[in-house]
Amino acid sequence: MGIKTSLVFSALVWGCSGLALAQNAAAPQDYPRRPITMVIPAAAGGGTDVVGRVLADELGKRLGQPVVVDNKSGASGMLGANAVARAAPDGYTVLVSYSTPVFYAHHMFSKVPYDIRKDFEFITQIAATSLVLMVNANVPVKNMKEFMAWAQQNKGKINYGSYGTGSPGHLMSAYLSDSRKLEMTHVAYKSEAPHIQDLSAGVVSWGMGTLAAAQPQIKAERLRPLAILGPRRLADLPDVPTMAEAGFPDPEFKTIAWFTMLAPAGTPKPILARLEKEAVQIIHSTAMKARLQVFGLEGVEGGAAQFRKDFEASNPIIDKLVKISGAKQD
Repeated sequence: MGIKTSLVFSALVWGCSGLALAQNAAAPQDYPRRPITMVIPAAAGGGTDVVGRVLADELGKRLGQPVVVDNKSGASGMLGANAVARAAPDGYTVLVSYSTPVFYAHHMFSKVPYDIRKDFEFITQIAATSLVLMVNANVPVKNMKEFMAWAQQNKGKINYGSYGTGSPGHLMSAYLSDSRKLEMTHVAYKSEAPHIQDLSAGVVSWGMGTLAAAQPQIKAERLRPLAILGPRRLADLPDVPTMAEAGFPDPEFKTIAWFTMLAPAGTPKPILARLEKEAVQIIHSTAMKARLQVFGLEGVEGGAAQFRKDFEASNPIIDKLVKISGAKQD
């Protein structure tokens, strides 16, 4: 073909050695050889932390190596997500995240330090949750009708919290305030744990959050749940109506928050396949479903393909929510 023998030989040498290195690095039977770091872009104690630690525990048992949780909160979860995007793509660093850094950030912020499509490999969705609209126990309302009357009477005086600018809780709270002209003030927290803590203490009057993070405070009667933002009631809060049942049929109030698992782009496919296989089997197990249900979560069926499909399908809905709520950040 006119190619010099030396070039052919060099190409063969480099090709064979590169293939050997790739096979050695990616061989699923040799993985993992050391502990895996699971970065959670939220503070300890929040819903994402609960989900991540449950998965880390089970995944460590299956892989035969510890899965060590590393909480990196801040910048609406983008700090932790970016740390994983820049990590070595060797299967020893994974991200378990809530919706904001994965689904919402690129709609919310003009400067996101990573590109979800280019900088990450999708492994699987883990669980989905409907948010709970809650008030501090000292707020004199017991249902959404009373909530609206209270909000109308106190226009411009009420603040609400969320677990980060651009979080599902922020967008839907802002949508409720804006669409009903309630003139409420948003207070953003770095993650869900401090948000729930201040909501329980009365620093903010109301907010939306996951049952995973709020349940202890609900049981202690420091928080009062008024409505479920999702298509159905939660098994652990059977007497709390959905927003639609409470007289708010807007499709925006049916948005679900996902917990997902990703790896840095370029992670070898055999390792991704191993992580996906083990994670999906854990999610489908009876034991995992029972553990998730305690926190009002449902395991999500399907692995990487379904994750990517849901990600793409959610984009126009989230974009609409961002525009309606006026939550776009520079």
